[in-house]
Amino acid sequence: MIVVTGATGNIGSVLVRQLAAAGEKVVAVSRGEKPVDLPAGVEHRRADLGDLDSLTEAAAGASALFLLITGPQLVEGPAATQVLKAIAAAGVRRVVFVSSQGAVTRPDSDGYARTLEFERALAASDLEWTALRPGGFFSNTFAWIEPVRTGQMIPAPFANVALPQVDPADIAAVAAAALTQEGHHGQAYTITGPEAVTPRQQAAALEAALGEPIRFVELTRDEARTNMLRFMPESVADHTLDIIGTPTPEEQLVSGDVERVLGRRATSYAEWADRVAPAFR
Repeated sequence: MIVVTGATGNIGSVLVRQLAAAGEKVVAVSRGEKPVDLPAGVEHRRADLGDLDSLTEAAAGASALFLLITGPQLVEGPAATQVLKAIAAAGVRRVVFVSSQGAVTRPDSDGYARTLEFERALAASDLEWTALRPGGFFSNTFAWIEPVRTGQMIPAPFANVALPQVDPADIAAVAAAALTQEGHHGQAYTITGPEAVTPRQQAAALEAALGEPIRFVELTRDEARTNMLRFMPESVADHTLDIIGTPTPEEQLVSGDVERVLGRRATSYAEWADRVAPAFR
């Protein structure tokens, strides 16, 4: 049995479907009270990573677990060692953890301290583990849905700074491989798209996918920060802006890890835009 935490998110929801389609027994874990739409045969359990007893209970009977920390858990919560002990107490032996590329490229940033804590705790544990280190997600541009729908415009900072962002479905596919196959223990995969793209190029791809004109409006860093603080901690917003505004050469490199694990190229932003275009209409 495989437990997927963050099962309603951009990665987790896809991972649940992928694992269920492959015939795996899956438990989808979320902390909210809203109804959860799951594939047939998938069990739903409620738990919060901040409540270790609930986590142990939710993971009971599982051999593998997908571990995602989000929201407040990115900067606070029980020590990583305690979280892993709670998982191990449930009988879990294999963990796939969503880390971040920035934890390696910017290890001194306060925004990555907790992510690094989890990576180090995993490496020091008796668990079989794999770390996934994605850069930015294509799904971050879902923040453009409302302005596209209401004003046919896209507001974003750093219009011409290119980064190799990634389709969350590709992250989920790599996670599924690491959860179900041998040979991934101790590996840390850098997960990117197939090319570096700018916000302006992403806007053009959405325009093509929708078949209607969209105006691009470049935001200042302060304007973008104000928007980000509505849904992420301050330290996370600041280091995110540092990366998308002044990326290091390493952060602009395209990784081949998706292709090495999956045997296919990573999904491009244009392909992702074609797939999700109905959400913007």
